[in-house]
Amino acid sequence: MWCQRLAWLLRGRRGSTGHRWPWLPRGPGPVLAVPARCHPTAPASPCCAWQLHQDHLELRYGSTVMRLDFVWLRDHCRSASCYNAKTSQRSLDTASVDLAIQPQAVRVDETTLFLTWPDGHVTRYGLEWLARNSYEGQKQQVMHPRILWNAEIYQQAQVPSTDCRSFLETDEGLKEFLQNFLLYGIAFVENVPPTKEDTEILAKRISIIRETIYGRMWYFTSDFSRGDTAYTKLALDRHTDTTYFQEPCGIQVFHCLKHEGTGGRTLLVDGFHAAEQVLHQAPEHFELLAKVPLKHEYVENVGGCHNHMIGVGPVLNVYPWNNELYLIRYNNYDRAVINTVPHDVVRRWYHAHRALTAELRRPHNELWVKLKPGKVLFVDNWRVLHGREAFTGYRQLCGCYLTRDDVLNTARLLGLQA
Repeated sequence: MWCQRLAWLLRGRRGSTGHRWPWLPRGPGPVLAVPARCHPTAPASPCCAWQLHQDHLELRYGSTVMRLDFVWLRDHCRSASCYNAKTSQRSLDTASVDLAIQPQAVRVDETTLFLTWPDGHVTRYGLEWLARNSYEGQKQQVMHPRILWNAEIYQQAQVPSTDCRSFLETDEGLKEFLQNFLLYGIAFVENVPPTKEDTEILAKRISIIRETIYGRMWYFTSDFSRGDTAYTKLALDRHTDTTYFQEPCGIQVFHCLKHEGTGGRTLLVDGFHAAEQVLHQAPEHFELLAKVPLKHEYVENVGGCHNHMIGVGPVLNVYPWNNELYLIRYNNYDRAVINTVPHDVVRRWYHAHRALTAELRRPHNELWVKLKPGKVLFVDNWRVLHGREAFTGYRQLCGCYLTRDDVLNTARLLGLQA
């Protein structure tokens, strides 16, 4: 995948082969004249050994083998003159660092790496910090811990809803809600007064509301007042919203204020779970869906609403260093003409798209819920697809989009990994 190709490219740029330790993978890089050193450490500390190369330091700490570029080591110095600990910002001018820099001296004790640079400046790094923040360390970590689910998994988890009062008035209630939301991509708040105003108060508890072409708080019935299928009584297949934005909206809020009729259940599908199945069954399909950019388009000329939005991106978006999926952009209604794919790739893309669609449409992956007045649903629009069954009668919904950055910021401030 991306991270494997990147690792291959990096290995290919290091130069000629030199002497290596038995526990290190064979690869290039001349030794500078400093022998391999293994320092005794405290019983609870991982074993540490290091070796200098022409342009980087090779450091083993526990089971992690790190290759730390000298420019990177100088750039990330946390000394008072290089880094402002009060603002958590870099003070060092990166452009001032000599791109051929090498340390004059290197020393490692039980917990710390010390480097002395040609100008006499000393950089200190905690070994634990390096293990967490090196490329090799990050490859072993996930940015966002999640529980992937199908309908049975989610129902058996018995994820509790959060009471509105607890959500609004206590950090504990808000933290429990956000923990569930981060893990599953959906979360519910109960006992909310069924008004647009109270729904807005609820949403603002965790984020700034994202104003879009649909306004700030949207409020709709099946009156086709906008040029969108959502404003009808028709069934809606599973999809993510605003794929036609360059950055799709991060979180969506739904509150059914009134329904006098039948049908209208909401469909929820964990897109990441479906993508994971494709990755296991046909990794070449997953890679193609993560590589090929597509256009999505929204054209509207209804009443006083005139919009033409275009967003570009692959169906699956992954972090290249660890291949972690962070965004699915799936909407067959709004996918534009496919003109970004050459003829020798387009048929393979259709096969890959079909494989993902088949997973998304498997009945055991479908979670159906009936929205009712007082029960508000929050959906991670970067992960969970939603849809709707057809309905009869009068149905009134309100909701909004939230900025993803602000929701994750709130979660981090409460001590959650987000």
